[in-house]
Amino acid sequence: MTDPASTAVPATTARIRPLTARLVRDQAGDGLASLLLDAVAGGASVGFLAPLSRADAAGWWRGVAERMERGTRRVWAAYGAGGRLVGTVSLVRAPMPNQPHRGDLVKLLVHSEARGRGLGAELLATAEAAARLAGLTLLVLDTQTGGAAERLYRRAGWTPAGTVPDYALTPAGDPHPTTYYYKRL
Repeated sequence: MTDPASTAVPATTARIRPLTARLVRDQAGDGLASLLLDAVAGGASVGFLAPLSRADAAGWWRGVAERMERGTRRVWAAYGAGGRLVGTVSLVRAPMPNQPHRGDLVKLLVHSEARGRGLGAELLATAEAAARLAGLTLLVLDTQTGGAAERLYRRAGWTPAGTVPDYALTPAGDPHPTTYYYKRL
């Protein structure tokens, strides 16, 4: 497979498709791990500290496949030229019996070379549409306060619900605030 840093991919050529647990497992050590490594190396606060090893990134994606098999998570991937994976987004159903109407949008990742071309918005719209089809009426997410993702969510009609100071560490290990957002579907 092509090195993920070798070629910029315009979003207009990206094709978004749902992934199965098997596909996530098959791509965990390659495209999916590369995407997560790129996000962490770029400073994205997506749950990991730098340096993140390829083995740890692949292991995390294999865990995602297990949750998909239990029916609690759906994943979509965006593929660019030559079938290179350039983005993902996941939807997690709320686990509690009193929240069958709610889901969490997680791990919206766009490779650094594919950013700024609308791919994040396309992935977000894909997950939102799938949530509507699944009967969900409320989505929530959290993101690093002040980051580019906040602009994306606000443009897509998400409402900030509040900010928690020092909620998570950046990949460099520095405490940073996180803002929670919600969207009624």
